[in-house]
Amino acid sequence: MSVIPLLVICSIIIAGGFLVAFLWAVGRGQYDDLHTPAMKIILDDRNTEQNDNNDNKRPRTS
Repeated sequence: MSVIPLLVICSIIIAGGFLVAFLWAVGRGQYDDLHTPAMKIILDDRNTEQNDNNDNKRPRTS
């Protein structure tokens, strides 16, 4: 039963570490923009399709 206080102390220290890491990430702006990265994937696919179509129209030179 003497292990329980040790585990409680260790879990509080670990939880504090996660809290500090989270607050550090928020302070650095890690969670500022959640919408743009998802939109970049969609826009990148459109640009890739346009580039593929343009590449097919160009004459091939060897």
